[in-house]
Amino acid sequence: MKRLKRPYITAVIATLAIAAALVAVLRPGSGKDEVSFGGTHSTQQAKANPAADVQLPTNPRDWETQRTLADGTTIGVTTLHGAKSGFEGKVWVWAPKEYKDPKYANSAFPVLIALPGAYGFPNNYWWGKDFSLQEKVAQAAAQGKSKPYIIVMPVQNPNRDHYYDGADIPGQPKMGTWMSEDVPNLVKENFRTYKSPEGWGFFGSSSGGYIGMKMALEHPDKFSFAIAGGPDTFPDSPLWKGHEKEKQANNPEQLAADLIKKGGPTKVRITMLMGDKEPAKDLERIKDFIAMYNKGPVAIDLHMIPNAGHDGYKYGTALFQGPLENISKHVPGPVAG
Repeated sequence: MKRLKRPYITAVIATLAIAAALVAVLRPGSGKDEVSFGGTHSTQQAKANPAADVQLPTNPRDWETQRTLADGTTIGVTTLHGAKSGFEGKVWVWAPKEYKDPKYANSAFPVLIALPGAYGFPNNYWWGKDFSLQEKVAQAAAQGKSKPYIIVMPVQNPNRDHYYDGADIPGQPKMGTWMSEDVPNLVKENFRTYKSPEGWGFFGSSSGGYIGMKMALEHPDKFSFAIAGGPDTFPDSPLWKGHEKEKQANNPEQLAADLIKKGGPTKVRITMLMGDKEPAKDLERIKDFIAMYNKGPVAIDLHMIPNAGHDGYKYGTALFQGPLENISKHVPGPVAG
C-alpha cells in the first residue's frame, strides 16, 4: 500500500521537514519566545455578547513560537499531554489575522486539522515555509476563496516504527482518541470555535488524508469534512493482527456504510485528491469507493491532478485549485459584530 511503501518524494518531504524543524530548534534565541492567541479583547469581550454556536476558550495556554509569517501572524507549538488518550505529543497551531480583529471578537472560527504523509512523527511538515500552507490559506481567504481557518497540525503517530491508522488499536497508544478527543479539546481550550461539526474538518496527504477521512466518517458529530490526498480506503497497519473485529470497526468502508444506513446525523463531505500518474489500481480503488458510498449523508467527489503522482507537494497545491474553495462554501466563517 502507498502508506507503507511511500515513494521517494514522500521520503524527501519528510527529510526536509525534519531538517527544517532542527533548524528552527537550533536557531539562536528560538524556543524562548512565546505567543498567546487570546488577544487583548478575546474571551472577556466575547463573554459579554457571544454569537450563536460559539465555544469560548476555557483554558488558554502560551505557545512556543515556531514560525512568524510576513503578515505578523504566528505559528505556535506546544506539547500536549492527552487527558483522554494518555499520549503525549506535539501540536502546532496558526490563527489567521482576522482572529484578533476586534470586529470578530464575538465570533467563532472554523478549524482545519492538517495532517502530513508518512509517519507524521516527530514533526508535522505543514507548519513549514516549504509548503506555506498558512500563507496560502490567508491569501485564499482574502480573495474570498476560503474561510480564514485556524490550522491545527498535530503529530499523528507515536513513533516511526508503525502506522497506527488513526485508531485505538488494542494494546497500543490510543491515536484515535488523541486525534478525535485530545487535539480538538486543546483547540477548544485556546480558541473561539464552533460548537457544531460544520466548523471542523481535515486536510491531509497520504496517511494523513486517510486519517482525516476516517475521522470524519467515524465522528460526524464532531467533523463535517475531509480533503484527502492519495488516501487508502481501509486500515492496513500490521498492529491489527489478532484484532479483526476492532479493525473492521475502524474501516472507512464500513464506517461509510454504517453512516449511510443510519442516515446521518449530519452531512459529511469528502474530497479525494489523486494524481493522474498514480498507480491504476489505486485510482480504480478510489473510484470504486466513491461509486459505492457517495450517497445519503456522505458526499464524495474526486479532484484529479494533472501530471502528478503520489506527491504531498502536488496535493498541497491542488488544495487551492478548487477543493478548499468548494468545501468552504459549506463551512461557517467568522461574523462581524
